[in-house]
Amino acid sequence: MRGTSERERPEDARIVLGLLESIERDGRSSQRRMASELGIALGLVNAYIKRCVKKGLMKVADAPARRYAYYLTPQGFSEKSRLTVEYLSYSFSFFREAKSDCALVFEAARARGYTRIALAGVSDLAEVAAICALESKAQIVAVVDAKRAQELFVGRQVVATFDCIELPIDGVIVTDVENTSNVFDAAVAHYGVDCVMIPALLARQLRKRKET
Repeated sequence: MRGTSERERPEDARIVLGLLESIERDGRSSQRRMASELGIALGLVNAYIKRCVKKGLMKVADAPARRYAYYLTPQGFSEKSRLTVEYLSYSFSFFREAKSDCALVFEAARARGYTRIALAGVSDLAEVAAICALESKAQIVAVVDAKRAQELFVGRQVVATFDCIELPIDGVIVTDVENTSNVFDAAVAHYGVDCVMIPALLARQLRKRKET
């Protein structure tokens, strides 16, 4: 896993880093357990393991009870260190940009008289938005994310769809970083474009996707 690919796809880097760290801690962990720790699908764990083995980052050996044991290679340890530094650098940069963008979104919401907000998408960006909500004295009334329904996030139970929101809201802030376009469109269809807001870093992603 070299160079620019991780900078362009931080989520990919996060998963590879998490996988390497999990294997370093306990190489006999099941893929199901790794999937649970990383918050991704079981099939995706299998795909990443195969990719890491192909790139020489880890080896697989038979273990008792029809299981496998995973071992990091020297190249794997080196890659884990590199990704740790790179991901931390990205995280600090992301937090600064996300906090600035979310603060502007909440300023716009306050100017429109919107104080009761729903977040559309559980993500790192949503966590930053929740911090900005406290600073702007807005209230996060609901969190919508079909993939995380029934979980708790920022003190609210996550619901699967906008129809499941039981309390009145003034506006929606899109915070889904993986399915931004569809979530934005669904929010607009449900509440109207004037009630849906999106941080600048996600808006730029939408524009790039439409141009390609």
